[in-house]
Amino acid sequence: MGEATGEGVAARLMEELRIYGGHYAELSRRFAAWLGLHSTDATAVLEIAAAEERGAPLSPARLSERVSLSTGATTALLNRLEAAGHITRTREHSDRRVVTLRGGAHIQERADEFFGPLARRLDAAMSPYPPELLERFESFVADLNSAMDAHLTEPETPLPQP
Repeated sequence: MGEATGEGVAARLMEELRIYGGHYAELSRRFAAWLGLHSTDATAVLEIAAAEERGAPLSPARLSERVSLSTGATTALLNRLEAAGHITRTREHSDRRVVTLRGGAHIQERADEFFGPLARRLDAAMSPYPPELLERFESFVADLNSAMDAHLTEPETPLPQP
């Protein structure tokens, strides 16, 4: 097995990950339409719910980073989501100035309803793989995400001048 074979596997794997990313984007778009929300609003709801599920709820500033919006645009988005009952803003921290974002009472239920069938399919797709392999793949994907994060934090390359 030469370097060309390894490069071919890497290229095919990156293509599969690109396709997976496209599918994720399409699912997010469909979830937004299903909820009757703009795609950015639905993405924000999913980010808030996922962070809460991980036990690390987001602040508005962190959400702003996650959805690539300005502070003002994030405030407008949060106002819309809160008015619709999709999220709540609380002051749980000892520093009462810190705002924590939480999903509305119904949002996890709606997300489970929408994504439940997919979760079952993904669980079935992963079930033949041993936990050790999935752990290695998790580490591999985490390394790819770190590389992407590092790249995205670098200053943007200026456009060539005509």
